[in-house]
Amino acid sequence: MPGTTIQAISIYKLLVPLREPFVISLGPLHAVQNIVVVIRTADGHTGYGESSPFLTINGESVDTAFIVAQYFAPALKGRDALDLAGALAEMDRIIYGNSSIKSAFDIALHDIAAQHAGLPIYEFLGGNNRKVLTTDMTVSFGPPDKMQADATRFQQEGFPAIKVKLGGSLAADVARIRAIRDGIGPTHALRIDANQGWHTASNAIAVLQALGEFDIEHCEEPILRQHFMELSRVSASSPIPIMADESCGDEHDAARLIQLRACRLLNVKLGKSSGFHRAQKVARLGQAAGMKLQVGGFLESRLGMTAAAHLALTNDAIRYCDFDTPLMFAEDPVVGGIQYQAGGVVAVPTTPGLGATIDEAYLHHAEQVHF
Repeated sequence: MPGTTIQAISIYKLLVPLREPFVISLGPLHAVQNIVVVIRTADGHTGYGESSPFLTINGESVDTAFIVAQYFAPALKGRDALDLAGALAEMDRIIYGNSSIKSAFDIALHDIAAQHAGLPIYEFLGGNNRKVLTTDMTVSFGPPDKMQADATRFQQEGFPAIKVKLGGSLAADVARIRAIRDGIGPTHALRIDANQGWHTASNAIAVLQALGEFDIEHCEEPILRQHFMELSRVSASSPIPIMADESCGDEHDAARLIQLRACRLLNVKLGKSSGFHRAQKVARLGQAAGMKLQVGGFLESRLGMTAAAHLALTNDAIRYCDFDTPLMFAEDPVVGGIQYQAGGVVAVPTTPGLGATIDEAYLHHAEQVHF
């Protein structure tokens, strides 16, 4: 379709400070360093996408993503924006991996395709908005007293579930969870994420068994992603259901984990799967295997998290949402997008497309390149 030909592509670095450092077992994060991709078509449609590259998880940085995006832009310019699978195949042809920056282009193209269809992205992808989405709120890795104070504050603010970053020694992590349970009580929903911090299966099993008394809903990525063959042993020995995160990027990873019976849950992220096209494949595989799924992210703004929220409305097996990082931003550059409501409820735009853009004044001052 000549009207949906990609006419122009703009790439921006989105740099936003956090209110305070966000700490996980892989290290502290002090600021957001993301990429925004804006794609324009000949008939006047504009699509927005965002990626949040993460050095220690997907091997990308804001600088590498900015450069790789400049490989993609000239290759995609002149193509039909509605050829979503073809665009991803072209990016895969150009470079292996780099799922984070690929996701920004994929999101922007889905924004255009859904606008063209006159549907919000979730409906364009076959979903609906009958499900109420609620997000957890994450407690950074740190001293038990600070983590207890943060968890108690999040509970008082109405978040229905508290997610806790762990990944230290057995004694230290038990002390952290004990302090948090003392603060929020025995029944408030509690989830944990080790971000591979317990390293080995034996160590993870020991910690998980020690945490079994604290009524924890699930634990994300307890061991090094390279040890995924050991994850089934961890799952079988753990009183806490295991969720794969870093070890589950695309549909091939998901199929492998399912075949190994490595875990009971999968964490689906656009930035790990290269965007909607593959994320839906991961979700369908998990659903067919009878698994519960979570949709999460990295340090996306409300733009990227709006895309994640659309994804969460496309599959009934998606039961958990981890959409809290925009609440950690010191500034909000997004126009439209998801809205955070009482009780952790996340309202998703119902307008055609993504329903979120970046303030043009904010982009004006960003490092940028145009094709």
